[in-house]
Amino acid sequence: MNYRHAFHAGNFADVLKHAVLAALLLQMQRRPKPLCYLETHSGAGLFRLDSPEAQRSRESAAGILRCRKLAPASPPLAAYLRLVRGLPGNEGGFSSYPGSPLVAAGLLGPDDRLVLSELVPAEAAVLRRLFRSDPRVAVHCRDGWEALGALLPPKPRRGVLLVDPPYEDAQDFDRVVAGLQQARRQWAVGVLAAWYPVKDRRTLQGFTRALATAPLGPGGVLRAELSVRPDDNPAGLNGSGMIIVAPPWGLTEELRPLLAELWQALREPGAPSPRVDWLRRPA
Repeated sequence: MNYRHAFHAGNFADVLKHAVLAALLLQMQRRPKPLCYLETHSGAGLFRLDSPEAQRSRESAAGILRCRKLAPASPPLAAYLRLVRGLPGNEGGFSSYPGSPLVAAGLLGPDDRLVLSELVPAEAAVLRRLFRSDPRVAVHCRDGWEALGALLPPKPRRGVLLVDPPYEDAQDFDRVVAGLQQARRQWAVGVLAAWYPVKDRRTLQGFTRALATAPLGPGGVLRAELSVRPDDNPAGLNGSGMIIVAPPWGLTEELRPLLAELWQALREPGAPSPRVDWLRRPA
């Protein structure tokens, strides 16, 4: 595995993923019952935007750094940005950026749990150090796809799963569909989420068709997608999206203004409008 997220931390895809994750977790917390957050490909959890890797790619310049002075009207977007601004060293600007585990930990309550899976031993060790004083968190150094079978269903049974592979090859799209189906078989009450990149629209057509027809339960399959560049841009990554299976009630109303604000902050000329729509409506 060659993917290293340190080169991409804080890019526009991270901003979309973490802002939508914030909206999802905050919506789940409207019910005062403990929940469990699980992640299959957790990464290191915290990244330096002034590191050699980040400075080499400078992807954060088109992502989180464009949001430094944003004063959003969307409550979940505001909560996400407060979390980023509150990281140590970010008082005068953004020098650190959180991974998904740190975003979730910052938004969840004292009675909630986090179960994090990371295959790379060095990154799993960083995660353990990051959360060594947080009794809510369990870190597993194991393959994320294998973890779906081993760690579900969680306790408490109410919760959210995030599937977030690196998409180093096109087969990861098929693995996501299969992984979500496995998760649903083992965990009937979980909210299932998956991040995906927007590169080749032909690949995405098969992916979305498969999700629309997969046996994922009666709760519906929601798509939230934000492209910041035109679809025919040769740069490669032009946008990203989140799939949410059985989203909590009211989430769509939170996501539409959130994505609209991010699109205004991050888009380049010719970028298509964001969309929040159902690949399959709830039964």
